[in-house]
Amino acid sequence: MVKYSATISEIGPLVDEFISARVLVFFGQNAPEELREFAILHDGETLIEDVAAGDRFCIGDECFTILAVGEVANQNLKALGHFIIKFNGERKPEMPGDICAEVRPLPPIRVGDTFSFISDS
Repeated sequence: MVKYSATISEIGPLVDEFISARVLVFFGQNAPEELREFAILHDGETLIEDVAAGDRFCIGDECFTILAVGEVANQNLKALGHFIIKFNGERKPEMPGDICAEVRPLPPIRVGDTFSFISDS
């Protein structure tokens, strides 16, 4: 079941620095100007069901298992299309808005790529 999906519309000039730290910062189209330079902007709108540990985050042809979801991550995704996903292998989020995923190399991120949160249930 697809819980949330979107297409990348813009990539800020500082995103590569975050990718090298295994962090992706996403915002919907209404992202504040001061945050756009390090964000991946997208056209996603509706969170069908909350993201949970055990779900998968897929971008391009790669899927990553979600290990932990911070207490405000779903609220931010629902309201702003905003989430921070850290590919750090942690099972407890460092910050309340973090989503933690397994550690693996990230694929190239390009405008026009789609991403989604998927549950097997």
